[in-house]
Amino acid sequence: MIETAHNVLAVAASSGVVALTRALCDIESVSGDEQRLADTIENWLSGFEHLTLTRIDNNVVARTNLGRDQRVIIAGHLDTVPIAQNLPTEIRTVDGQDVVWGRGTVDMKAGVAVQLALAVELTDPTYDVTWCFYANEEVEASLNGLGVVERTAPELLEADFAILGEPSNASIEGGCNGTMRAIVTTTGTAAHSARAWMGSNAIHSAAEILTRLQEYVPATVTVDGLDYREGLNATAITGGIAGNVIPDHCAVTVNYRFAPHLTLTEAERHIREVFDGFSVDIVDQAPGARPGLDAPLAQDFADAVLAVTGRQPAPKYGWTDVARFSARGIPAVNFGPGNPSLAHHDNEHCPESDITSSYSALKDWLSRS
Repeated sequence: MIETAHNVLAVAASSGVVALTRALCDIESVSGDEQRLADTIENWLSGFEHLTLTRIDNNVVARTNLGRDQRVIIAGHLDTVPIAQNLPTEIRTVDGQDVVWGRGTVDMKAGVAVQLALAVELTDPTYDVTWCFYANEEVEASLNGLGVVERTAPELLEADFAILGEPSNASIEGGCNGTMRAIVTTTGTAAHSARAWMGSNAIHSAAEILTRLQEYVPATVTVDGLDYREGLNATAITGGIAGNVIPDHCAVTVNYRFAPHLTLTEAERHIREVFDGFSVDIVDQAPGARPGLDAPLAQDFADAVLAVTGRQPAPKYGWTDVARFSARGIPAVNFGPGNPSLAHHDNEHCPESDITSSYSALKDWLSRS
């Protein structure tokens, strides 16, 4: 089976990066089920002498070791959200342009295809390159494949600059917002609903939480020249145990997306200030990442992208694994084909032009003398 899949990738790659995108997408790899795809990639890359491979669980790291002065990490995740009758892939025409339609085309196998094509093609890149293909990005952070590699073999993630192939409309999106999830709770006194005056309704008391959220004005914060839009929103509410019982507990889940100028401590302080007087429990958090575009390698890459696509860098609003590199002191940007607004949509599709221009820009930059 692995050999058959390997042949599929090899044949697809010979037909170009769009065909390779389709082949990768058609190998299903929902989070937790990436083994077949990881096996396929490892098997294919093992045939190229210029790459040194390391396999850790379902994470494949391929490195050049040419003695260059600088090293670049180029990473992409292999997993997708669940299939929704949107595989196998198809070529369709949307708004007058040819697109690859299907699960994973945007998030983010088109980006992985670009990386794989260049990993095998560029035997003498300007920089030493660490190509990292990892699992479990779409699920809880403790399972994230980059985290697994970092804990197991941190030396594999040493570099001067990192590029994450997350969808960014074939332009650079610098850094990312941080994210924090909090549970804001109210308490009351349970009673029979026929004698409601004997209790205190915790759900009614949550109205003030929702009012504060409704009146909240999110900020737009400029960080290193890029404007990051923040957000504070309720994403779930739970309370009550039966249709005839006054609830004594209500919990509102709140998600705060904050610009990368804030630390986790500062973001938590802000949440607690907004919900002063309520019980607040922080249950999940991930720091943002500053754009990193002031690094010389990032500036050179931005110039290469501009020359091919004509697109200037923009901010990344969602959280991505660039934050992991930033935390290690490695400047990092997002760069990949596809509109991030279509990620996870059942109608997920990626323009062929995004795929080919991403390939050209990255190839040109890695081939500069």
